[in-house]
Amino acid sequence: QVQLVESGGGLVQAGGSLRLSCAASGRTFSTYAMGWFRQAPGQEREFVAAIRWSGSSTYYADSVKGRFTISTDNAKNTVYLQMNSLKPEDTAVYYCAADNFGAKRVAVRASKYDYWGQGTQVTVSS
Repeated sequence: QVQLVESGGGLVQAGGSLRLSCAASGRTFSTYAMGWFRQAPGQEREFVAAIRWSGSSTYYADSVKGRFTISTDNAKNTVYLQMNSLKPEDTAVYYCAADNFGAKRVAVRASKYDYWGQGTQVTVSS
């Protein structure tokens, strides 16, 4: 059974940084792609970043490009999202997701992901 557990969210001032972690268990993830999505109140879930578990390919939403970095640690079975220069509009619940077709694609659509974590709240104050 796949489990994804996010951590690292919190309250930060604009311009600050946070690092989110997603601990994955229950499978061998070498052929998976991992994604981060976020959802603000009253809005649809949106793509933030994605990576092949090997780290060979990364993709970012335009709104976070240059500020956020996604990475994997194979030894710890963990995916990270380093968020710098945070803005109030980054406030949302952030979700980690896993796509078991990661060997063939790195998807940006939430519907392509098979497994989801419970989410972690990120709040950026102005």
